[in-house]
Amino acid sequence: MIDIIKAVIIGIIEGITEWLPVSSTGHIFLANEFIKLNASEQFLEMFDVVIQLGAIFAVVLLYFKKLWPFTTKANGFIKKDSFNMWFKVLVAVIPAIVIGLPFDDLLQKYFYNYLSITAVLIIYGILFIVVERINRNRTPKINDIDTLDYKTALLIGAFQVLALIPGTSRSGATILGAILLGVSRSTAAEFSFFLSVPVMFGASLLKIVKFGFDFTPTQIVILLAGMISAFLTSVLFIKLLMNYIKKRDFTVFGYYRIAIGIVLFIVFGFVLKN
Repeated sequence: MIDIIKAVIIGIIEGITEWLPVSSTGHIFLANEFIKLNASEQFLEMFDVVIQLGAIFAVVLLYFKKLWPFTTKANGFIKKDSFNMWFKVLVAVIPAIVIGLPFDDLLQKYFYNYLSITAVLIIYGILFIVVERINRNRTPKINDIDTLDYKTALLIGAFQVLALIPGTSRSGATILGAILLGVSRSTAAEFSFFLSVPVMFGASLLKIVKFGFDFTPTQIVILLAGMISAFLTSVLFIKLLMNYIKKRDFTVFGYYRIAIGIVLFIVFGFVLKN
């Protein structure tokens, strides 16, 4: 029962931090030190990734009309705008497939530690502040996904590759990259959400295959508890984020990343060492 409660808490953390550009990995890394599940390292590694499926379902629920490419209308059963959007997403996924699959284990081995995550949290926090100041008086060239060209989609996908380094934040890398390429904040956020569907589904499937499909009933319950709490929390925070960026920029998240990076460094560098 205690592990189920822990799974719910970690799922809530995932649901909040997956969509905000603050690094879900960094927060879960910190949380695992205080509410670590009583499970094997292999299960914990798989659990931290697979609960993202709950977050994916939140995107599918909230944006189903835009994501579903078929219609029953008399003028045709294919929604061209949805198909075009999916083709752009698939183009953007290419860099993650080419680089992510061969180097996933290597990056986890050498960068999944508090020093690396701390450094990346702070560096990207500073970048968010700098980029927002540079873009303060610039007018976005791309204000919806329909006008997002394939070249820009591919470049956004290249920025997403940076998120393979723990602490970067997948949404943070794609949103920051898209803004630099002249995409509006709301469009950058939406495209980041849509891009997460195949990327996070693929990452989750890969972890499940590596772990194997021999789950115990307790492990299944723990996994479902984390996924459901991640789903419910994601529904709320995706809505909150989209409402937030209609009026404000991402500067506050830059300062937050710096702050949480410092906290992570103090906790792991001094508190837990003692």
